[in-house]
Amino acid sequence: MGALNILFVFFVPSGGVDSVNRQRCQALRRYGIQADCLYYNWGAGIQNPVDFPIFITSDDYETKQILDFGNYQTIIVTTDHKCFERFRSMGYYGKFILEIQGYGPKETARAKLTEAIPTVNAHASALLNPRTPHIADLFKELYPSIPHFNFNNCFDSDYFTYLPVYSPLHPIIAWVGRIEDNKNWREFLVIGHQLSYYYPDLEMLMFEDSNLSIPSEREQFTQMLDQLNLHGRVRLLSNVPNSEMRYYFSTVGESGGFLISTSKVEGAPQSILEAMSCKCPVLATNSDGVATSVIHNVTGKSYTLGDIGQAVSEARDLINNHVQRDYFRDAAYYHIYKEFGIDKYCKNFINMLYSI
Repeated sequence: MGALNILFVFFVPSGGVDSVNRQRCQALRRYGIQADCLYYNWGAGIQNPVDFPIFITSDDYETKQILDFGNYQTIIVTTDHKCFERFRSMGYYGKFILEIQGYGPKETARAKLTEAIPTVNAHASALLNPRTPHIADLFKELYPSIPHFNFNNCFDSDYFTYLPVYSPLHPIIAWVGRIEDNKNWREFLVIGHQLSYYYPDLEMLMFEDSNLSIPSEREQFTQMLDQLNLHGRVRLLSNVPNSEMRYYFSTVGESGGFLISTSKVEGAPQSILEAMSCKCPVLATNSDGVATSVIHNVTGKSYTLGDIGQAVSEARDLINNHVQRDYFRDAAYYHIYKEFGIDKYCKNFINMLYSI
């Protein structure tokens, strides 16, 4: 196999997919693979610097120019199976891999992957997901004849890592996501409200992409801040450049606080890996794909979705039990380095390309 050119395709450069694509494009170049990205619309991730081509267009003429000029042997499409026929109509004859990083609710995943069966069977050479159990099960059930690949996303823990920061005098808890139902911001606000009885100076940081929030949810969010009297406690930060998140996660870790992931269903959230790599402990719902990174009482803590009492109890243990907390911080960092390392990812990815 000669020089390899591949293209990653997604709707917008934002959130976890943007972070994963940036890291893996840079990593695969070390192995002689030219990896580019195509997004249909602008997104806040464009502010993050890269040294490889990123195209933003949904125009058919421009897209055909990109495909023709790029000479891509394989295109890895995250979620959007409908583009297979569109790209074929433009004269693309290489291979397609459908990647699912997550659809949100499990019923949505089933509906979308069922709807995709005729298109995927006609065009896809492989299916890829980052070890998300409910997605892997759906692949087996709905696509028995297409090769499946399940391996962790890559993470550059040498670059995205702990920074020496000041130690805040009060605990800070952080949340990353969109203001929409599956990310479960309501549970975060309730948990934070209850923790404030034990830690009166508790600060709550919420990192979001305001371009992607749902207006009705935003309205309910503002109402809930009023009801719980959290306006002075919650800081909402939108579209923080990815490199600056190292500073925030390191600071949360030093404050005695933690990142909390309240999602109802998750694939393999990049924010959890980022926090762990910056020595920031994590408390997460036991939501399927999270289990690859958050191992309860080993690399962090998990709680049952909706069980506020359990979440508050685990949170207090994270804040108060300093010996255990330090153990989690070290164990989590080592786990990310070992299981999500760039070399491991690239070898898995290249084996997938060769095998199809």
